[in-house]
Amino acid sequence: MNLFVSASPHVHSGDSVEKNMYGVLIALVPAFIASLYFFGWGALIVTLTSVAACVLCEAAIQKFLLKTKVQVCDGSAILTGVLLAFNLPSNLPIWIVIVGAIVAIGVGKMSFGGLGNNVFNPALVGRVFLLISFPVQMTTWPRPMGFSGSYLDAETGATALSLMKEGGASNIPETMDLIFGQMGGSLGEVSALALLLGFAFLLWRKIITWHIPVAIFATVAIFSGILYAVDPTAYMSPVQHLFTGGLMLGAIFMATDYVTSPMSKCGMIIYGIGIGILTIVIRCFGAYPEGVSFAILIMNAVTPLINTYVKPKLFGEVKK
Repeated sequence: MNLFVSASPHVHSGDSVEKNMYGVLIALVPAFIASLYFFGWGALIVTLTSVAACVLCEAAIQKFLLKTKVQVCDGSAILTGVLLAFNLPSNLPIWIVIVGAIVAIGVGKMSFGGLGNNVFNPALVGRVFLLISFPVQMTTWPRPMGFSGSYLDAETGATALSLMKEGGASNIPETMDLIFGQMGGSLGEVSALALLLGFAFLLWRKIITWHIPVAIFATVAIFSGILYAVDPTAYMSPVQHLFTGGLMLGAIFMATDYVTSPMSKCGMIIYGIGIGILTIVIRCFGAYPEGVSFAILIMNAVTPLINTYVKPKLFGEVKK
């Protein structure tokens, strides 16, 4: 009889990169349907362009530069493309979307060695690059018109956060509009309800844990509540902060990225608190109306430090 010995772990949970990536994509389906409902052809064109550009860019780098096996079927490039698209306005020219995808994959992911090695969330690297390089195009927000509107010539307007910057909290749309998505904004940020449905699915499938999103939501609610109590005419209420901009999208789908977030539960909470504080600081006192993307990228850089000093207890370890 042959005895086969293998390295641990000997019990497999059944999880895999592909399973988790496609699980996140399934969780994004409600938000994608909402983006199609509100932005029509623009949402479809931007999303398909972003996904195709990300997949082709990663395949080309793996085949011609790294000389490795092409592994775009694991779903990571597709997910990066969807998340990048969800951070873009629905009337963004195709060539700018392609530039963002190349930066997201080429600079944000493959320059570090590919999946599992990147320090920063690739989709946010692409989004911030486009925001800095093409500020006018990236801050021109089409109004929700469904498939009745055109792609490049859509009627535009300001986002809720931009309105707050311009004239205080009195300009913010009604809370129900923020929840259901009847407002201008990026593809994936307009419907908080759709994103929360995706959050529930991710928790149910145990693809992510509650620690990072809840830490972000609680921190944003507490600090925005303090500012709102001081001057309700100048600052938005905690509910408005939670349901506007890319907070839901960032907290649920990008801050929870396995590679760029802390490993321990305590570290996740510290990480989430940092994102929440930075988001409110940038939103309320910075030059940009939205701060989620910058906050996540900053805390991505802090993640190695958190992992170094906040470690889970080893199995069988005895406290001294």
